[in-house]
Amino acid sequence: MNYEIEHDACGIGTVVQIDGKQSYDVLDKALHIVEKLEHRAGKDASGKVGDGVGILLQISDDFFRNTLKKDNIKLPEHYGVGMFFLPRNKLLLNQHKKMFEKLVEQEGCTFITWRKVPCDDSILGQKAKDCMPSIYQAFVQGDTDLEQKLYVIRREFEKSCKETYVASLSSRTIVYKGMFLVSQLRKFYFDLQDENYKSAIAIVHSRFSTNTTPSWQRAHPNRYIAHNGEINTIRANVNKMLAREESMHSKFLDENSSKILPIINTSGSDSAMLDNALEFLVMNGMPLEKTVMILIPEPWKHQTMDQKKKDFYHYYATMMEPWDGPAAILFSDGQKVGAVLDRNGLRPSRYYLTSDNMLILSSEVGVLDIDEKKIVKKSRLEPGKMLLVDTKKKKLIEDYDLKNEYASSNPYGEWLDNHLLYLKDLPAPDKKTHIHSQHERDILYGSVTTNG
Repeated sequence: MNYEIEHDACGIGTVVQIDGKQSYDVLDKALHIVEKLEHRAGKDASGKVGDGVGILLQISDDFFRNTLKKDNIKLPEHYGVGMFFLPRNKLLLNQHKKMFEKLVEQEGCTFITWRKVPCDDSILGQKAKDCMPSIYQAFVQGDTDLEQKLYVIRREFEKSCKETYVASLSSRTIVYKGMFLVSQLRKFYFDLQDENYKSAIAIVHSRFSTNTTPSWQRAHPNRYIAHNGEINTIRANVNKMLAREESMHSKFLDENSSKILPIINTSGSDSAMLDNALEFLVMNGMPLEKTVMILIPEPWKHQTMDQKKKDFYHYYATMMEPWDGPAAILFSDGQKVGAVLDRNGLRPSRYYLTSDNMLILSSEVGVLDIDEKKIVKKSRLEPGKMLLVDTKKKKLIEDYDLKNEYASSNPYGEWLDNHLLYLKDLPAPDKKTHIHSQHERDILYGSVTTNG
């Protein structure tokens, strides 16, 4: 095998301004990263159609306000933006638009407008062009709980309008993606060429499809994650999530269960299904980084692990099995950005910290030309480890501090000692199980008619 030309994994990268200052430079640097990851992106035999490329960004408030102002539309204080891949059939497209507007009103929000996203489809390969959707953005007004309401609206909409894919619907983040070669993402979406679009967070992904057919919908990022690798335990993970739906409770879930269940969309890829599970738990009140710790745990039975952290993982292992496999995952909710590596370190991630307060992380080194004088730290994620940037708190949190905070937040060891049951300790019944005779079974199931 010629390892110099081996293609075996997707490419991921993130650029984060740790102090939260938004700029076009963050977006531009992230696009440069994904453009350098061509060797980690799949393409068809013609070389003109890619497996998928995308970018997750913060919603650029000034950009969208100024863009809609040209059409005499003034955005309110609290609003969300959706990125929709709608059908090209005009009748179906209009029906889906109307359905979305109706659901927005039903959830107590206000629909503002649709915006046809300016694109250049002339750059696409024929296969990508043939299945290209109609791409629109939707703007929705709401209150401070808008993020949860948008989640409910999207879940209801997805059940009613299966021919439309919602790439993102959020008051914090937006996803631009498609069935591209790595060089086409920037060229296709004019928004990404506009230097007025500013963000402090950018996550990029170039897809090398391993277990699902490439499509516009299956490009990454998903709504919370960009994933390089495979979830090998996906069938069990999905079945167990579906099985526990009846036993899970929260105020939000109890009020909206009929609208948002099932949790997992089983038509998605393994990455999309992990994204579904992560989003569901976050929407029900669990902190983003804690959710990732539970879904993708360290090998907590390791003897050298701190006991408090071991107790934390053991406690949640009774409720959630690991989503396991060779994987490097980037995740963001629009305020926090994190990265986590699988327990075996099979999908490495390397990062730089710069003197201008920027974190740059990617599948490999050399994706950006950075002045060596600006590099404060060079490092890599270790197997099972995580790092997190909180742009609101303006700081980077390393793995030990991050996990120690959650491991110390509750007396998990005490809870386990007092309440954990082991099968070996359960008493066995001391009397022999009664075995019904054939005559008794016939009577029980109505096969024999008795007199009296």
